[in-house]
This record gives sequence, structure tokens and C-alpha cells, in this order.
Amino acid sequence: MSIEKIVEQALGDGYLTPSMEAEVGRICNTASELSIEEYMALDRLMGALLTGEVVVLPRKQFINVMEELVLSEAIAKVAEIEENSEQTLDVGDIAAYALNRLPPLYATTEEGAQFQRSRAKEELQALISGQIKAAIERNINSVAQHQTVLGKAGGDTVLTQVSALLQTYAQNYERTSS
Repeated sequence: MSIEKIVEQALGDGYLTPSMEAEVGRICNTASELSIEEYMALDRLMGALLTGEVVVLPRKQFINVMEELVLSEAIAKVAEIEENSEQTLDVGDIAAYALNRLPPLYATTEEGAQFQRSRAKEELQALISGQIKAAIERNINSVAQHQTVLGKAGGDTVLTQVSALLQTYAQNYERTSS
């Protein structure tokens, strides 16, 4: 979106959103030179901001409490598994898998976050634990599958192992003649 269009929208709406502000900043930072029209639009915007005709919407800080809950439980479960076995698990993959299957719990204040935490512990703890368990099982199976594919490879060269891995995952890939 151009500076002129952003200014027109801000003047029409009466407010400048954080994304509009960021876009104007991005344009100004990346342009080697602004046009006369862009300078005039920026001047109109500054005047409107100074008179109160346009107000800047504050950047709202918010958090997804579900991320905190999932990450802390995933870390605890992964640490327990890694302590009792030789397996190394990816906490990020596990948390992302679980989060994609759980409802978000956004809050904008600490009081709201406390409410969401207590609500989640009462109503959603079993669901959270179940999704983390499923994510861990999926991660373990994925690691085992990769190890099996690489373990099947005849020979010990990296090239042989990569070839076996590609053959396993690209079985239906069409071969093209070069």
C-alpha cells in the first residue's frame, strides 16, 4: 500500500493503526527518495495527528497463555523422557504440534492472563496433556523412522544413507531425463 493510500485511509477512519504506521515506516526506510506527493501526504498526516483529527492506536501487548502452559509441560515431559532414555526430542516441534491442536488463550493484562491460566488448568489440562503426549509419540516415531531408514542403508557412506533416505521419502517422485 502506498503512503498516499495509507494517509487517505487514516484520514477517513480517524485513526492510524500500528500496521499502517509500520508500513509507512517501511516505505520511508526502503525508499531512496520520496516523491513530492508522498511528502505532501506525510505532511497532511502529521497535521491531522497534531490536531487530533487522526489518533494513533496504541500497540496492544498480548500473550497467548496456552503457549506458556504447553511449553512448560512439554519441557517437563521431554526432560523426564530424555533423563530415562537415550532419546533426544525436539521441544519446539512438540510444542508446535500440540499448540496447533489446542485453542488459543489470549490475554492483554496480567489479571487476564491469571484468569486464562486458572481456566486452562481447570477445564483444559487433560486436553493439553493429551496433545503433548500425542506430540511426543509423533516425535519419537518420526525419529525412529529416520533412524530405521538410515540404518537400512547398505554401506556406511553418507551418500548411501542420503540416497536411501531420498528413495524412502520420494517413492512417487517422477524421474525426468536430463
